[in-house]
Amino acid sequence: MTRALKDTWCLYLLECNNGAYYAGITNDLEARFATHVSGKGARYTRANPPIKIMASKSYPDRSAASIAEAQLKNLPRHKKLQFFEGNLDYYLSYLGGDNEQS
Repeated sequence: MTRALKDTWCLYLLECNNGAYYAGITNDLEARFATHVSGKGARYTRANPPIKIMASKSYPDRSAASIAEAQLKNLPRHKKLQFFEGNLDYYLSYLGGDNEQS
C-alpha cells in the first residue's frame, strides 16, 4: 500500500456474529478486518467475531476519524448506518436535539 493511502484514515462499522455493531478507525481496513476476524483484534471482536463490514468512510487524518468515531458511537443503533449515508441535515438535526421523543 502506498504512503498516501496509509495517511488516509477511515471509520468503519462491522456487524458481529451476535448481531451487534462494532465501530473503529484504521488506516488499513482490509488488514484491520482480518485482524478482527482472526481473533487478534479488539477484546469485543475476540468474543463476538465480525461477519461483515457494514460501512466505511474516509477521513484526512486520525484526529478527524477519531472525532467521527466518537460521534458515531453516541448514536442509537438504528441511526448508525444513516451516519455513513451522508444525510448531514438529518445527522445535524439529531445532534442539535430536534429528535423529540414521545
